[in-house]
Amino acid sequence: MAGKKKEASLQASVTNQEQWEEMLSTKGLTVVDVYQQWCGPCRAVVSLLRKIKNELGDDLLHFATAEADSIDALEKYRGKCEPTFLFYGGGELVAVLRGAKAPLLQRMIVEELGKEKLVLEQGGERRAVKDDGLVDDERKEEEETPQQSENEDSIIVPASKSYTVALIKPDAVAHGKANEIIMKIQDAGFEILAHEERTLTEAEARDFYQHKAEEACFEDLVQFMSGGPSHILVLSQVEGSSNVVPAWREFIGPADIEEARRENPESLRAQYGTQTLFNAVHGSEDMDHASRELAFFFPNFRTASLAEQDGEEERVERTLALIRPDVARENREEILTQIHKSGFSVALQREVMLSEEQVRQFYFQHVEEEYFPALLRSMTSGPVLALALARTGAVENWKNILGPTDVNKAKEESPESLRAQFAVENEPINQLHGSESHEEAEREIDFFFPKQQTLAVIKPDAMEEHREKILQEIRGSGFSVTQLKKTVLSREMAEEFYKEHREKPFFNQLVEFMCRGPCMMLVLTKENAVEEWRAMMGPTDPDQAKETSPDSLRARFASDILQNSVHGSSNEQHAEEKIRFIFGDICSDAELTGDGETDTSVLAKEQESSADENMGMSRSPTEEMSNNHQEGEPHSSDPSSPQTEGSDDPEH
Repeated sequence: MAGKKKEASLQASVTNQEQWEEMLSTKGLTVVDVYQQWCGPCRAVVSLLRKIKNELGDDLLHFATAEADSIDALEKYRGKCEPTFLFYGGGELVAVLRGAKAPLLQRMIVEELGKEKLVLEQGGERRAVKDDGLVDDERKEEEETPQQSENEDSIIVPASKSYTVALIKPDAVAHGKANEIIMKIQDAGFEILAHEERTLTEAEARDFYQHKAEEACFEDLVQFMSGGPSHILVLSQVEGSSNVVPAWREFIGPADIEEARRENPESLRAQYGTQTLFNAVHGSEDMDHASRELAFFFPNFRTASLAEQDGEEERVERTLALIRPDVARENREEILTQIHKSGFSVALQREVMLSEEQVRQFYFQHVEEEYFPALLRSMTSGPVLALALARTGAVENWKNILGPTDVNKAKEESPESLRAQFAVENEPINQLHGSESHEEAEREIDFFFPKQQTLAVIKPDAMEEHREKILQEIRGSGFSVTQLKKTVLSREMAEEFYKEHREKPFFNQLVEFMCRGPCMMLVLTKENAVEEWRAMMGPTDPDQAKETSPDSLRARFASDILQNSVHGSSNEQHAEEKIRFIFGDICSDAELTGDGETDTSVLAKEQESSADENMGMSRSPTEEMSNNHQEGEPHSSDPSSPQTEGSDDPEH
């Protein structure tokens, strides 16, 4: 009973028009969960709202639930089942969010509360919005919802506005200070153009801090930055500064905590840092670093320039760069330094030994050329460093920096070009490769960095309350759902699926749990899909997940180590085996393209079949396992496919 009282005090219940109008007169920001009588309010977000309320402790923040069926003002929301959150300030609608998207909901609450406080304290103008759900159908195309542009995947930065990348590091996030820091950022007049919460992989952290690779603390820094979630923000300033970079660096203070406390005690690092490594926040060193860091974290970044007057836009794009073995051995770091100085971000990186067959496959258009034997010899003489480079106009800019393909011509006409600088004596082949066009770039990047598949399972304990939320987060994290099946496992199927745990003491309990109700089987496709899905799930034990990965699915949705909501393959080999077991031989090259239509059609099929809770497997265990898969054998079309070590953890 105590729990119910607490929940009631957290969200005011609005059930008629009179209460609705009274709620609109409340001072501050009110976040309203609009619901239908037949399905009730969204209980999945209650714990999140309570957490936000406790962390912010702000009397100007209010939460309410509103029954659309009995409130005249919400007539247009009747008959809709998608969770909808309306943000009201001063009686005006200031933002709308559809779907129970926890990270986005939390971010919007913090941002909109900050805006409302500015209005109340400084008398600024409140920006009201209109929601499609409240306008007549014939006016929908004419009405423009301001936050549509804010919530798009692409980040648009006006060319006239400077920007910088800011990170709230894992130490500040782990101590629950992220929201407080974001409020201070907004109070200081910085505009948040983009905001994302994510845990960096070790490889990402190593690449991001590559310029510190020679420093003694580099390995500790990599482990720290990949050890928990960070908040990544793109900042600009509303007024008063032509360059936001120095303003932000002044606001965060010196990297050394003692120096920050001595020289700038009001800075973020002085207030929230504990030591130089754990100094709470990061800021771009200059505009060049800001550009590279923006491309690193937000590859869909776009600058709005004068080209937009002609209906054109500058877009960040990717191109493939290859550093051939002769120079990769000795000049790798120098070339990488020049790449970064030229404004490129290394989005993907891999060192690989190519076979003769793979070189012929990659350079299929050049096989008949006179120079091909020399090219083949060069490309197979040692490890090749493959890079996916990102920046605006990446293809053309990289080609310009490389210089002419003919080495002698490069030396004569463009001595500052990379091909001229790093030419090898008595070697007719240039030592660096670049894609010729946008189409070639995508083909070549796919060759060296192929899409990967993993098997994901939404378990019976999460199916009823959390399935839709998990599916939304999967798609929001860039995965394509290329296959999907809803099923109730038979005991025989569950035992075969978890056969590697047959001798474990928890095996029978696990099998019984997996057979107790419907579950959802999905094939997820993305670069580095296995590790990214495992990171998104979090540790097997939800208690550990809450400590080390509080934003992971298991930390938020799992109840114990058995009923931990989701499952994922431990490595690429296991993923292939389990996918074949569940879906048969479905993994064609076409399905690895990540095509949006495939994803949409699969989810549509899931929605059509969602009422069939008792649908069984269509294939027997014997049929599912009858394939010619050779465990551990790499695909011939994959030049390098790193294998993740198998795990003994019970992947419940």
